[in-house]
Amino acid sequence: MTEQSALFGRIRSFAAPRDIESAEEAGRRIAVIDVGSNSVRLVVFDGIARSPAYFFNEKVLCGLGRGVSETGRLNPDGVARARVTLRRFAELAVRMHVSALEAVATAAVRDAEDGRQFVAQIEQETGIRIRIATGAEEARLSAQGVLLGRPGAEGLVADIGGVSMELGRIAGGRVLSGVTTPLGPFPLRDTGLKGRTLADWIDDRLEAAAERVPGPVPELFLVGGAWRALARVHMARHGYPLSVLHEYRMAPDDLAAEALRITAETPDELVALSRISRSRAENLPLNALVLHRALAVLRPARVSLSIFGLREGVLWDHLGPEDRARDPLIEACRFTETSRARFPGFGQTLFDWLRPVLDDFAPRERRLALAACLLHDVNWRIHPDFRPMMGFETMIRALSGGIDHKGRVFVGLALYYRYSSSRSGRPVPEVLGLLDRTAQAHAERLGRAMRLGAMLSASTDGLEEALLDIVDGKLRLVLQGGMRDLAGEVVEKRLAGLARVIQLAPELVCDGEVERRSMSGA
Repeated sequence: MTEQSALFGRIRSFAAPRDIESAEEAGRRIAVIDVGSNSVRLVVFDGIARSPAYFFNEKVLCGLGRGVSETGRLNPDGVARARVTLRRFAELAVRMHVSALEAVATAAVRDAEDGRQFVAQIEQETGIRIRIATGAEEARLSAQGVLLGRPGAEGLVADIGGVSMELGRIAGGRVLSGVTTPLGPFPLRDTGLKGRTLADWIDDRLEAAAERVPGPVPELFLVGGAWRALARVHMARHGYPLSVLHEYRMAPDDLAAEALRITAETPDELVALSRISRSRAENLPLNALVLHRALAVLRPARVSLSIFGLREGVLWDHLGPEDRARDPLIEACRFTETSRARFPGFGQTLFDWLRPVLDDFAPRERRLALAACLLHDVNWRIHPDFRPMMGFETMIRALSGGIDHKGRVFVGLALYYRYSSSRSGRPVPEVLGLLDRTAQAHAERLGRAMRLGAMLSASTDGLEEALLDIVDGKLRLVLQGGMRDLAGEVVEKRLAGLARVIQLAPELVCDGEVERRSMSGA
């Protein structure tokens, strides 16, 4: 055993799902290594939580599965690169003081005749015990990752790697079935088939797989680096205003046309068009052909991309029922508030306080409003001139599940108005165009309400003595008890600004009838 292996012996590998010794350990750093057909990746999660906090993330494109379908053995160059990579990952895990680690190998190691020999060699050199997932298990883990990122997701998950593509059916918050197919670019290239013959070969395997995950496909969830690369090309070609990949949605007919176009493009053309790597571009035409045929065979009503997959699916295995039931967006926002706000916990108070002005918001918008309130103060260290746009970017760039692109823009725009009353510096129209006019107006109202509530008490306690409500066609703010002394010109100004966007007259009342200030002319 090497010195590195001895060091790694301090880290306990997961033996089985939910094998966590204590609640204390669940709060520590948890590492997952994904030994894939194309890449080997280490992800370190900062604890086991409903919304994953990514402490570290690194991948190396080793190409273990290149040539496996022809030779039956792992690619020798890939093995050499994987050994170096896994030694590095073992040392990094020790240095980052991870408390537990799970390593999972997928199709290439599973299919290769020397796969178990490779796993044994890695354990001897590093101490990492690699679990070889079956095809059905790989499909299950990938589908669980989608559930981690989208509560209530229903449809089929398609996770493509270098050697295989897994399909998993999800509904009712669980994985119902899963199957693996030999539809990665490496085996496709090894067939030597071209054109219609190759397309027919793909169709045969897709149709056989679809019989094992039967049912309609209300949504197809794309998981894996190949699909992310394809989405980047689609975004670039269509001038999409956001670069966020998670929950990027594409119409099936439009995506089918895009996939067919990519099949005829060269790697140089694809690299020039988008920000994908050369190695991804080389395989993308074959990946696009698989997607084109999958859309024809599976006939999904909708298609979306998920950046959550197998590694997050491993984390899902270790979540209890209560944690799985939590809202990933709200959990992520609470975590951010706890670590970055001046007065953690005030976000919930602020949301409860301003709810009277959200009566006409749809339930979806009220959920987004809570997320915005939890984030209302996390940029307080930023220079005041930049807080509006930084507020917007906080949600636009957040690595969070449970929110689509329209939701990101809604929360971001609300946070912009939390820090600014001016419309002149708003994000570019192309981004705002993802929201209709009603949603934009609601986001502005929410932002101005947060601006008033946060300023009124400086994000401290006491809002329960400041009653905000709509009464007799007026937006009324009643200050009681100790809040009465917080009245002033800034309060009047921000109350008037909020009333204006709701098209109401503002009214400030101090201690009931003791003092009443009509602000209709403000």
